[in-house]
Amino acid sequence: MFAPLQSETGQAIIKNFNIDTFKTDSILLYNPEKNTIDYKSTAALKVASQLGFPTNTLSIFLIIPAFIRNWVYDFIAKNRYKWYGKKDACMIPTPELKSKFLD
Repeated sequence: MFAPLQSETGQAIIKNFNIDTFKTDSILLYNPEKNTIDYKSTAALKVASQLGFPTNTLSIFLIIPAFIRNWVYDFIAKNRYKWYGKKDACMIPTPELKSKFLD
């Protein structure tokens, strides 16, 4: 499930973990069972581990120290629009995709 940081759920998580949203420009992954939060490359790779083959094989990179993975993550984030382009408008989610959002 997804929740925007601006949503009620997102705001509760931000408050619970005292996250400075001005310093956080990354994906955040909340695990309610363990009450933990991951960000940047760790969050992305843990999400990838739950996807189908071959995407789930990316989780092997969790063995690399986070400071190295996060450098790569930041490099990709910095250059993604140059490499892949940028859309003029946001995608309108399908009802199926919309059902995956909490708020």
